[in-house]
Amino acid sequence: MYFLRLPLRSLGDKPFSTRLCSRNGFNLLSFHDADHGNGAASLLDWIDTLLKGEGVPDADGEVWLQTMPRVLGYVFNPVSFWFCHRADGALRAIVCDVRNTFGERHFYLLDTGGEIAYGSELRARKIFHVSPFFPVEGGYRFRFMRAMRRRRDDEQHLYLACVDYDDSAGPALQTSVSGTAAPLSDARVARAFFCYPLMTLGVVAMIHVHALRLWLKRVPFLSKPAPPQQEVSR
Repeated sequence: MYFLRLPLRSLGDKPFSTRLCSRNGFNLLSFHDADHGNGAASLLDWIDTLLKGEGVPDADGEVWLQTMPRVLGYVFNPVSFWFCHRADGALRAIVCDVRNTFGERHFYLLDTGGEIAYGSELRARKIFHVSPFFPVEGGYRFRFMRAMRRRRDDEQHLYLACVDYDDSAGPALQTSVSGTAAPLSDARVARAFFCYPLMTLGVVAMIHVHALRLWLKRVPFLSKPAPPQQEVSR
């Protein structure tokens, strides 16, 4: 798998500088602003308004959005992360944009009231239905880590996101996403696309394959409840 990590304040409304990955247009890989936020306001206006409305007025630094791109125009993002920094570079808040296969979405705001230390555990109560094999109860535990390593004369930035789910009986699911950041280029886009040409379709396919396997094992199946009333929760 692969993701885009976009510095939204630095990027502004500018298009990408690559020929094979476009912004708001069809290509091998693409990023559409309307896929994120509320689909109407600019991404920066949306995230700034959301944070200020939730009592986070000082996330005025860079905002990094980590998300899967569209592949040949198709995308399904189970979760995207908005890393919101203060002007001094400290991580101030994280917004987790979670989506399910029913076309619904919910935003979990991770906010400690001050600087968020990488590696610290953050928590949010689960209120959004994702899988029919887990109830809407319990909570999530998040940990985000980053590191830098030198390889010859090159600096590589490594990122790790862990999202674990606990139900009433204790830990029920452990997940993580990790990767090494590299500048966006046509060569890297071509390599990613031709190595995984159906990545986003594959995500949806594997969700249903694993659901079938769980169903065949007679894991209890839960009906989908009504979506939560609020759009953002902590």
